[in-house]
Amino acid sequence: MCSIIGYSGNEIASPIIVKGLKRMEYRGYDSVGVATESDNGIELKKGTGKVNEVNSKMQLDKLPGKVGIGHTRWATHGKVTELNAHPHPSNSGKIAIVHNGIIENFEELKKQLEEEGYNFKSETDSEIIANLLQKNYESTKNVKETIMKTVAVIKGHYAFVAMFENGQIAAARFHEPLIVGVGQENIFLSSDVLGFIEYTDNAIYMKSGNFIILENKEFEILDFNGNKIKHEITKVSKEFGDAYKGDYAHFTLKEIYEQPDVILKAGKTTVEGIENAADLIKNAKNIYITGSGTSYNSALIAKQILSKYVKIKAEPIIASELQFAPDTIEENSVLIAISQSGESADVLEAVRITKKLNCKIISIVNLLTSSLTRKGDIVLGMNCGPEIGVAATKSFTAQLILLYKIVQKLGENITIGFEEFSILISKMLENTNKIQDIAKELTEVSDIYILGRGINYPIAIESALKLKELTYIHAEGIPGGELKHGPLALMDTDVFVIVINPNDSTYADTLTSSREIKARGAKIIGVSDIESDVYDYWIEIPKISEILYPISEIIPIQLLAYYSALEKDTDPDYPRNLAKSVTVK
Repeated sequence: MCSIIGYSGNEIASPIIVKGLKRMEYRGYDSVGVATESDNGIELKKGTGKVNEVNSKMQLDKLPGKVGIGHTRWATHGKVTELNAHPHPSNSGKIAIVHNGIIENFEELKKQLEEEGYNFKSETDSEIIANLLQKNYESTKNVKETIMKTVAVIKGHYAFVAMFENGQIAAARFHEPLIVGVGQENIFLSSDVLGFIEYTDNAIYMKSGNFIILENKEFEILDFNGNKIKHEITKVSKEFGDAYKGDYAHFTLKEIYEQPDVILKAGKTTVEGIENAADLIKNAKNIYITGSGTSYNSALIAKQILSKYVKIKAEPIIASELQFAPDTIEENSVLIAISQSGESADVLEAVRITKKLNCKIISIVNLLTSSLTRKGDIVLGMNCGPEIGVAATKSFTAQLILLYKIVQKLGENITIGFEEFSILISKMLENTNKIQDIAKELTEVSDIYILGRGINYPIAIESALKLKELTYIHAEGIPGGELKHGPLALMDTDVFVIVINPNDSTYADTLTSSREIKARGAKIIGVSDIESDVYDYWIEIPKISEILYPISEIIPIQLLAYYSALEKDTDPDYPRNLAKSVTVK
């Protein structure tokens, strides 16, 4: 949930590290810090806030030295304070570390170290790594043995980079991402290729249970037992370097407007994979679909379209719940695992559980170098480019397009006009004035309910998620048929209700529900391709094939959430308390 970076090369480290941290800020943005090795030993600066704020105040990019480490934090252990920010120095000040993940036995280790005279300044689990390294290095005087002794006692999922006063860097990976960037005159260690893509497209994806020692631009990779590991250099797609806002005010807005292109691009590079996925699904004993957050909402839609259009039953499972009900999964089944980052801890755990049951895995993922990619029997790339905004937008569309293409391959007479659909979405995005006007009406609203039926109900849930993430307004998706079974009691003059109401089989019933809500004084925002006098505000969507309604419905809600965030003066790219890639449980 944090970003870590290490650098050793011919250039001054700190400005390169700060630039890399800015690119990876989607992984965490509570606090930021940089430490470098110089003639004066290890110099360290850190503070709370986003990279630009802290750098402006503390001039992180002015630290001297050609070796350094950096970190942006998403708080897990301890509050958002300067003391809890990374890097963390050891008691001697001769070692500093940055860490991503969770050390499960940190309380036990901390108690042991305190009994041996080590002091702790922070509330974090991370600081124990620094002091363990100091303890082990003082006894061994050898970096390799120090890392081996340290990883032998810490438990959990983690990646850390440690910088020693002599200029050596070491890093270890256990289930959390860590990538080596190999340049001609510099070496990087990073949570994400975005940390170094501007400088090199040569990457080594370290395996879990390995560590690396780096000195004077030379390095070796070893397993936790100290055996040398052969490594393979991969060329990273330069598209990851295109993580810039361009003329857009925010990444979120840019990514919303990229969706017409996503409709055309998703699945184009994985035609054979889609055919193989369709064959696997067609012959499967049982089918399960898992994901977290937005990806789980994609799974709900997948269930509906598989059932309706090709008569195939599939069971969606929230990834984080699977570990508590592993008996849900039958052996020799198929699991469709959906994740934008491919590093979501809950999804990877779900995959691990199902693989033990001899299940086949279809991975739907955006980052084709991620852990989920390596665990999939069939891998389908979303091909939507880097998504930096924490709230998923274009990746949701890409997931649905891939699922549509699987259904299209499974069905004999299913034709979906993606090119025409892309044009219609482009036209819808040309004029957003009405949506911006509605956003102004939501500034003081405390509760928003979103109503949907059938395939539109998952969009009601996804709409609520987008509003919660970006505006911090309480929002709740409600199945239309459940209105009279409780939620109608909440309807009054202080409430706004968004009604997802396209001209499909659910239209008449949902319109009736809208009238019942309006009779209680609530304001109605209708999302429909048909205007109605029951709506106080109408967001028009194009008249299209029924299977494509979900995408046309969610895009204007994404915009509504974005513009509402601006009205409430919140940052739509980086919602509070959230991070893009949830790599811890």
